[in-house]
Amino acid sequence: MTSIKKIAIIGGGNLGTSIAKGILSLNNADKSNLIICEKRKQRVKQLMDMGFEVVEENITKTIQGADIIIVSVKPQHFTAVLTELKSQLRKDQLVVSTVTGVPLQTMRDNLGEQPIVRIMPNTAIEIRESMTCICSMNTSKEQDETVIGFFDQLGKTIVLQEELLDAVTVLGACGIAFALRFIRAATQGGIEIGFSAEVSQFIASQTVKGAARLLHENASHPESEIDKVTTPQGITISGLNEMEHQGFSSSVIKGLLTSYNKLVQPK
Repeated sequence: MTSIKKIAIIGGGNLGTSIAKGILSLNNADKSNLIICEKRKQRVKQLMDMGFEVVEENITKTIQGADIIIVSVKPQHFTAVLTELKSQLRKDQLVVSTVTGVPLQTMRDNLGEQPIVRIMPNTAIEIRESMTCICSMNTSKEQDETVIGFFDQLGKTIVLQEELLDAVTVLGACGIAFALRFIRAATQGGIEIGFSAEVSQFIASQTVKGAARLLHENASHPESEIDKVTTPQGITISGLNEMEHQGFSSSVIKGLLTSYNKLVQPK
């Protein structure tokens, strides 16, 4: 696997910044090998205050010497960025897009035979706990292994067919917000039964973290772990049943479908 030494990020918004923070938190990270290109003056200052090397609206300077170029801009700005990149890329530079809803074929139409990759991480990449889904075009086996190995350092990765990337956006990326909303609701319930806001949030968030680890480390189904907690006529099953009577599972599913349908509907 070829190593990635110099990284350029085009777009210093929330996701681009989260990726940058995750990269710099790696044990072997070298600040001088990461550069961010951002056009908003106020955001440039914020990024510099965070300690990043930032280039203001100069893609040419940003990508010089980069092994991987991560494009993390809004969809409406993506084509313009690709147009600017086209004449400046080396053939061996990997172009990685986090842009929602823009297929690999569109990237190929703009960049030709350049090795291109689409990823869908989530903002937990900042703490190296992202779920990052990957698909690629015009890449060699070695380049694919390089991308996977790189993002494996920043959480978990899975290679998927591109047609599933919209669904991944909803379940994995929007899913961060959905999970956080559950924690917020649990925190508010904890306040109702006597905890301070800080203690309630700490208990709720650690409980969700533990639940997720049970599934990952035991390779188990949620219901099998639920069965370990529910006893006949117990308080857990009573609470679960009341949540279901109020539409808990169906509202989560409907929320996911609503987000997905909005993403895929014709613009």
